[in-house]
Amino acid sequence: MTCLTFGSLSLALFTVSCKSEKSALVQNSENSAVAEASPEARIDSAKLLRMIREKNAEIAGYQPSAKRDFDLLHTELDLAFDWSNQAVIGRAKLKLTPYFYPQKELVLDAKDFEVGAIYLLNGEAQSKLNYRYDEKQLRIYLPELFTSKDTIQVEINYIAFPDRNSGSGSEAITDTKGLYFIDPLDTIPGKPTMIWTQGETEHNSKWFPTIDKPNERFTQLFKLTVPDSMVSISNGVLVKQEKLENGLRKDYWEMKLPHAPYLAAIAVGNFGKVEAKWKNIPLGYYVEKGFEKGAAMVFENTPEMIGLFEEKLGVDFPWPKYDQIVVRDFVSGAMENTTASIFMEELRLDEREAIDSEWDYIIAHELFHQWFGDLVTTESWANLTLNEAFANYGEYLWNEHKYGKDQAALKLVTEMEGYFAESESKQVDLIRFDYADSEDMFDSHSYNKGGVVLHMLRQHLGDEAFFKGLNLYLKQHAFQSVEIHDLRLAFERVSGQDLNWFFNQWFLDKGHPELFFEVDYSQPENILLTVYQVQDLENLPLYQLPIEVSWYEGKSRKSKKFQMTSSFQQFALENEFPVTQVYIDEGKNLLARRNQEISTAQYALQFKESTLGVARYEALDSLVSREAKDYLIEILPIAVRDSFWSVRENALGFMQNDPEWRNQIQGLEDMVYELAEKDPKNSVKAAAIDLLAAWDPDKYQMAFLRLANEQSYLVASSALMGLVRAEENPVDAAVIERFVGERNFRMIIPVAEYYILQKVKSKGPWFLDRVDQLSGEGLYFYLGYFSEYFSRFPEEGKDQAVRKLFHLLEKDSKSFVRLGAFQALMGFADEEAVIKKLNQVVLTEKDEKLKNYYNYFLEALN
Repeated sequence: MTCLTFGSLSLALFTVSCKSEKSALVQNSENSAVAEASPEARIDSAKLLRMIREKNAEIAGYQPSAKRDFDLLHTELDLAFDWSNQAVIGRAKLKLTPYFYPQKELVLDAKDFEVGAIYLLNGEAQSKLNYRYDEKQLRIYLPELFTSKDTIQVEINYIAFPDRNSGSGSEAITDTKGLYFIDPLDTIPGKPTMIWTQGETEHNSKWFPTIDKPNERFTQLFKLTVPDSMVSISNGVLVKQEKLENGLRKDYWEMKLPHAPYLAAIAVGNFGKVEAKWKNIPLGYYVEKGFEKGAAMVFENTPEMIGLFEEKLGVDFPWPKYDQIVVRDFVSGAMENTTASIFMEELRLDEREAIDSEWDYIIAHELFHQWFGDLVTTESWANLTLNEAFANYGEYLWNEHKYGKDQAALKLVTEMEGYFAESESKQVDLIRFDYADSEDMFDSHSYNKGGVVLHMLRQHLGDEAFFKGLNLYLKQHAFQSVEIHDLRLAFERVSGQDLNWFFNQWFLDKGHPELFFEVDYSQPENILLTVYQVQDLENLPLYQLPIEVSWYEGKSRKSKKFQMTSSFQQFALENEFPVTQVYIDEGKNLLARRNQEISTAQYALQFKESTLGVARYEALDSLVSREAKDYLIEILPIAVRDSFWSVRENALGFMQNDPEWRNQIQGLEDMVYELAEKDPKNSVKAAAIDLLAAWDPDKYQMAFLRLANEQSYLVASSALMGLVRAEENPVDAAVIERFVGERNFRMIIPVAEYYILQKVKSKGPWFLDRVDQLSGEGLYFYLGYFSEYFSRFPEEGKDQAVRKLFHLLEKDSKSFVRLGAFQALMGFADEEAVIKKLNQVVLTEKDEKLKNYYNYFLEALN
């Protein structure tokens, strides 16, 4: 019989319970001839203890899929809002049936409510029910035992207080209120009054009672009482509007198709709406009034995205409409609520700002969720990557379709690097049931690694099998919850392949391969490749990997794939013609850390002959990091004319660090000037202007004066900064005054720089006003200039500036803005009162990483 029991037993109990006269555990090696004769038979007690602790932790920390006692069929909410007290006044009617076993108690998630009467409804009749409530769950006592053949309806009257007991969330979702009142009393200048919700993971039970688990699904009818001056948006379709007294209106939003509780959503505010359409699907882009033209441009690719995803998946957009709503102070980048995605305020752009909108990735991400996450939903948070990996890969598919394979490949490399950075301190399974908190699942494993793993699966299966597998997966599990094996089985059924090996090593285990390559060029007619897997094989998998080797015969690219199935393998290329250089995973499709000796000359050749933009980008980056000047003199003139815009931009950015490049490469300055004038990509034009300004801002004043009037803020702001940095002939103050009324942070920062460099007094009110106007990333970038001006010229309003910075540090919902405020306040670190208050405020910071950052600097000061 087995002696191992992994409960709460200590090691002492374990050894006692397992001991016998012929014990295999040697208690005293002096009395054991076997131990003397066979040292390898001795038990490593430290290792055994560690193993027992690990097994105990596995069982104790296991997070199962939620048990289903009831099936929640339909949710009807009748909601009104107490704006002054930030409360939700609700009546919920829930229709349910016992899932399998008979039930006499109904347990609902309901956080921070004041609960009123609860009734069991039977047609027009109702009977009052008893209940117990602990401010997290509502336990309702039913009058009799109900079976799975019964359907019951309960009514719950309540007031919800989302602001009570709110806590920090994850890196992806930074708060847990569920429902948010934004400036509810209309007291903050420039900020609109609105309500919006964010239910993931299990936060919608902060504003309505439900079974707040991802493996639950219901249809819904939400009746929202709102001011008749405002617009409401929710899941499904607006079926009725009813005018009420006192300037109120009731909107009826009906969702006839079932979805998970965390995907339910509402938004209320003074929104403008842009209407569009894909086939018979109405599309709405909601944004603060005055930004409609910008929204039309920001979201203009939505119909084309839907068309692409329908074509790839073979499954039509599954919902009756799709709205995209931009709100203030959102606690994440965006959220894929069914039929109604909500986005952060950075997507609130005016018509001019939208020229350089780079938000396609997040729009594609939330849209792809409408299939992966909404139509088919993860069964448990342990399987979260089934939602987020697909959404991340939706970004890749859109880039590949719209902007080309080079941009998509570089996006994939960025995803890998994000995962690799996290893996330095965290290596966990993609599918993991041992998380401490569901919020922990929102990391670069679930998102970045998961998306790259899907890409590798596509590479392995081929496009036809991959997308047919997704089609089968979606159709088989539409309106259902899924786990990782459902995905594997769909691909196996389509492809005829056993894929356990792939899913086991990538989804059900942690880490990634560490590869060491050697290439033997001694026989150019038959190149020999040697590969070692050097990751920690005691704790990480030994991977089966496809290794693509490519080379060039003239301008023709050739390639072969080899399958690695052991820790050490050699492959013969068997090439028909002599080869002087080969490339391993040239397209960067493999999630692996690579170690290979590649010379500077080889990187230079890679740049010159590779047809893949991502490989040229890598080669240029490597040459730059090695400061290979002799090779760069040859490469840079080619790089600034590269067909891939990111290579051009990278080359321009690198040369800003060394003003001598303009003199070392004949004709280079003319090439850069031509890019500043004519490049089709505005970010490249801006980088070229920045380079000219770094080289000789005085020489290009006339060009900068003209380019500062460009419609693109990227281009205009770079030109304006070039004007500001002229030294021999500083730009005329009258020119700067033309831009002081600008509201975009890209234009505000050069003006602020001018006032600081030229020591312009009496601009305190201008600096203070911009803090109130800016938000998000624009505010973050501005705060350093704001702090510098008032630290240099305290008489201009330093005390007021410090108060505003402390307000941001304490109140702003964006962690990076709070970080920026802290960094700006460090500019006044010589003042005892500022340091004293900083020490007090830091104690209230909910973000532990941010708090640790604050304390590190404050301890140094103290």
